[in-house]
Amino acid sequence: MKKLTAVVALFTVLLLAGCSTVSVVSDYDREFDFSKLGAYRWPEKDEGIRKSDVLVNNPLMYKRVQSAVDKRLQARGYRLEKGRKADFIVHAHAGVKKVRSYYPRVGIGFGYRYWPWWGPYGGYTYVSTYEEGSLVLDIISAGDKELAWRGVATGVVRSYRTPEAMQRDIDKAVDKILVNFPPGAGATE
Repeated sequence: MKKLTAVVALFTVLLLAGCSTVSVVSDYDREFDFSKLGAYRWPEKDEGIRKSDVLVNNPLMYKRVQSAVDKRLQARGYRLEKGRKADFIVHAHAGVKKVRSYYPRVGIGFGYRYWPWWGPYGGYTYVSTYEEGSLVLDIISAGDKELAWRGVATGVVRSYRTPEAMQRDIDKAVDKILVNFPPGAGATE
């Protein structure tokens, strides 16, 4: 089971298979004052980290995501704090699910074979199965522990030959997620 978890974990952020195939959405609390944010930290063990999360089960991948987030936030002027002095907490989550796509094929077949799966009009349905991964970044207010902002990247999972290639795609996906943090920042970039 641990081996299966490790394999799934290795392929999780692999959704970051090139940012052109990654879809990103974000949302935020309209009443939250983002101008007061200056320092951030990562969650401690007692702060709601789910044990079933793919990043928790793969600490190397979690470190890659943390590195990408740290680089992007620090480039924007936020500073990483140790301990509980920060203004906000960054939570990173990831997951993988199997997705089925159905493609109807219509047409007339030539040849001598009988295709029993053809429908009444000479067509058939092609079924494709693939894995879709999601990387979620949550910005939590350190004071009241309320969710202030969430960004989600979703894409098709793929495998990597080198850790460097994986890090490049993670960096690109994190950049795409954080382009709209804080709200209104994406309009200037």
